[in-house]
Amino acid sequence: MTSFVDRVLLHVAAGDGGHGCASIRREKFKPLGGPDGGNGGRGGDVVLVVDPQNTTLLDYHHAPHRHAGNGRPGQGGLRDGAAGEDLVLPVPDGTVVSTPDGVVLADLVGAGSRFVVAAGGRGGLGNAALASSRRKAPGFALLGVPGWRGDVVLELKTVADVALVGFPSAGKSSLVSALSAARPKIADYPFTTLAPNLGVVQAGETRFTVADVPGLVEGASQGRGLGLQFLRHVERCAALVHVLDCATPEPGRDPVSDLDVVLRELSAYDAEVPLLSRPALVALNKIDVPEARDLAELVTDTLRQRGYRVFPVSAASREGLRELSFAMAELVQGARASAGRPEPTRVVLRPRAVDERGFTVTVEGERLRVVGEKPELWVRQTDFSNDEAVGYLADRLARLGVEEALVKAGARPGAEVVIGPGEDAVVFDWEPTIEAGVDHRLGPRGGDVRLEPRGG
Repeated sequence: MTSFVDRVLLHVAAGDGGHGCASIRREKFKPLGGPDGGNGGRGGDVVLVVDPQNTTLLDYHHAPHRHAGNGRPGQGGLRDGAAGEDLVLPVPDGTVVSTPDGVVLADLVGAGSRFVVAAGGRGGLGNAALASSRRKAPGFALLGVPGWRGDVVLELKTVADVALVGFPSAGKSSLVSALSAARPKIADYPFTTLAPNLGVVQAGETRFTVADVPGLVEGASQGRGLGLQFLRHVERCAALVHVLDCATPEPGRDPVSDLDVVLRELSAYDAEVPLLSRPALVALNKIDVPEARDLAELVTDTLRQRGYRVFPVSAASREGLRELSFAMAELVQGARASAGRPEPTRVVLRPRAVDERGFTVTVEGERLRVVGEKPELWVRQTDFSNDEAVGYLADRLARLGVEEALVKAGARPGAEVVIGPGEDAVVFDWEPTIEAGVDHRLGPRGGDVRLEPRGG
């Protein structure tokens, strides 16, 4: 049964905004007391929050579809609809959020870190909010906007100070067990570690975490064995300990050749900060075996000539573990000191140019397409069964400059105009004779004289 999952595809849907309400206050002796329709409530957000108690993405592997609450519609009597309930999803420390195409959206490190992965839709305005000195009693309200829907990838990268790296069965799990209170699975066959194991080590005044991550084989950087899973969890570690098996029964293997394979795979892995840039130690493991001790003594000088500090150790007899733990603590202290104080977060404000319209008009054969945040939002908010609401949309588009831009793009009466980027966009037959502007005389509630058929 799967107990550890470090990568999932999550299908999220934020809540939809509630529709605004079109209502007229009616009191005794005041049959038309004015508009009193309330606004719709906003849709709930889907929020990811780092929870230190979570160590796996298993829950989202079994239940990948998550939906926040919808906003409630507005009501008469100036009663606004309730906001939809946010959906808070706990994730492990070190979770990276990205699009299915690999674009990183957030890197969640540290308890309580939050990221709104899907924003709820805004609620529609009621007719009370739409009233003005020229439009005293609107017979329409704005629709709520759908919340964001889509897929995101959650990928867990272990957060630890030191990573124990090496071939399968090199004794990494045994070292974590001997150095800390962690109790990973230990056996004398390869790939017993199928998920990262974390242990907390105390060396003098320094406390740090050690990660025993899945072993690798040659070709791991291309995905062979558990390579990519292994390498992913090394990315966040500040220091490395190369655990080399001095008692391997496999022919053709020795500590130096094992180290060369590991270094090649670390070098080939595409990480933001090269894995080989981390400070590293070498632990020659299993020296409780006489032949292994002899081999460790034989290769120690070669490894030291390469610039490594070498520690012969035995997880079984605990020989050399104290010296190794203090050397690891030195690396951790150095990494923490070099990190220093984090750079303050700088917010760069880029004001929009005064002549920037916020939309574009492109010619696509016989049709013209309008794309922009505001026009697309306004179309989603419009109830096309209500003529007055359509007229209000025309007013907004005209004030934004859409009609003027269509004329400049060569639009002719009856031209097909599309608002939105996709095939499900709204299509209009453009009629420039329908002038826009709030000064136009409105018909009865729910109607607009600009949309009535004109005489021949």
